[in-house]
Amino acid sequence: MQPSTTRPGGQLTVLFTVCLAGMILPLNFVSGAVATPAIARELGGSAQALSWITNAFMLTFGCFLMAAGALADEFGRKKVFIFGVAGFALLSLLQSFSTSLLWIDLLRGAQGMVAAAALAGGSAALAQEFDGPARTRAFSLLGTSFGVGLAFGPFLAGLLIAHFGWRSVFISATVIALLALLTGASRMRESRNPDATGLDWPGTVTFTLMLALLTWALMEIPQYGLQSSRVLSMLAGSALLLALFIVVELRVRRPMLDLSLFRFPRFIGVQALPLATGFCFVVLLVILPMQFIGIMGMNEQQAGLMMMALSLPMLAVPLIAAWLTRWVSAGLLCTAGLVVAALGLGWLSLAVEAQNMTQMILPMLLIGLGVGVPWGLMDGLSVSVVPKERAGMATGIFSTTRVAGEGLSLAIVGALLATFADHGLAAHFSGSAMAQASQRLATGDLLHAQHLLPQASNAQLQQIYATSLHHLLLCLMAITLVSALVVMVALAGKEKAQPAAVKDAAEV
Repeated sequence: MQPSTTRPGGQLTVLFTVCLAGMILPLNFVSGAVATPAIARELGGSAQALSWITNAFMLTFGCFLMAAGALADEFGRKKVFIFGVAGFALLSLLQSFSTSLLWIDLLRGAQGMVAAAALAGGSAALAQEFDGPARTRAFSLLGTSFGVGLAFGPFLAGLLIAHFGWRSVFISATVIALLALLTGASRMRESRNPDATGLDWPGTVTFTLMLALLTWALMEIPQYGLQSSRVLSMLAGSALLLALFIVVELRVRRPMLDLSLFRFPRFIGVQALPLATGFCFVVLLVILPMQFIGIMGMNEQQAGLMMMALSLPMLAVPLIAAWLTRWVSAGLLCTAGLVVAALGLGWLSLAVEAQNMTQMILPMLLIGLGVGVPWGLMDGLSVSVVPKERAGMATGIFSTTRVAGEGLSLAIVGALLATFADHGLAAHFSGSAMAQASQRLATGDLLHAQHLLPQASNAQLQQIYATSLHHLLLCLMAITLVSALVVMVALAGKEKAQPAAVKDAAEV
């Protein structure tokens, strides 16, 4: 690896560039969720096709992160970063000119691949620029930049849609991506892993196919049912591919995923954090705007303002959490944050069942406060899980866990909400359109659901949706509490019991 030659001022410029690029990833994610109802009004499309606006991006993002990390180690972190950000800008611009939902879904899938390159290259570059406590602070700022994108994404998207239409959302992402390239990409030094042996193609292909098939199967459950031969065969296929992936990774000389790391409890604990935040926070960024706009009749700008109660704490809490690690262990802070988020989910479920929008604000704020703690710590905890020379792999593993977990959690939560809605509708109505109506209702498409069930009133459908979301939030609360327990146990180990590869993480 090349020695660091970047001056302190250059380091700050690189940090700003990577953080700016990092901000557009969650901004693009939440903006797509807010824009979905507006896109549906103009371009139409089935409930499943509309869900791919979000899921296509998350699926390819998660599938290609580890491969992007390996490519960054092989060909250079700077090259991969610039390619990713430039590709992101171009694909966002193409989406703004799309006249077909199919093209939007395909472009969102391609955008997930280049977003993976941007994040993996940028994160690995940061790991080369900073060492020790400075590296921890740099990655905490990167996590904060994700929070900025989450905090202002819904409001910005709502504001743009209200005044300029949904296409302006994608144009704004293009502008920010180009700004990231112009601010400091030229000052980023090139670095690569001298021991890199190329991309693990067998592992990449089997992992990508496994994750894609699993996500597709989960998305098919609302339409065909869990016990259908179609869904069961897809789940069996994904399990077979997972087994094949493990066999491949155990046999290749330099795997993209070092399975031996799973012997260490702290490594497992770090990977559990993004899975937990996916279920207790990220899924709400998609579900709640659909409720506010499609079920409660708010416009996009009003929905964006409501969503700020959930995401605004991300501006400050991650930095406060990093500061508190001077006196409190990261494991204890993360556990406490997840418990607070779980309490917020329980409280939110009561407000949702009562269909009281005003009462939803405080529990949403509590969830944001709780999630902000692990959000600010998990990037710093993850970066030193493997030796510095394999920074691309380290960030790839953690980022893949984060994004793939978020994509899977979205698919699981969508299937659960549709199932709860189907049970609620079946208790009051009957007919051949029930399955399709439950899918429409689960995606917040109240008007289409009522068209499929003309005997149902708006008030009835709103109550059924509220009850379904109430049950879903209770499930998310239970998942979050179990995750808190796993994190507490896994991150409680003492430093002397850790391998050298994860020693730095204990110091965060």
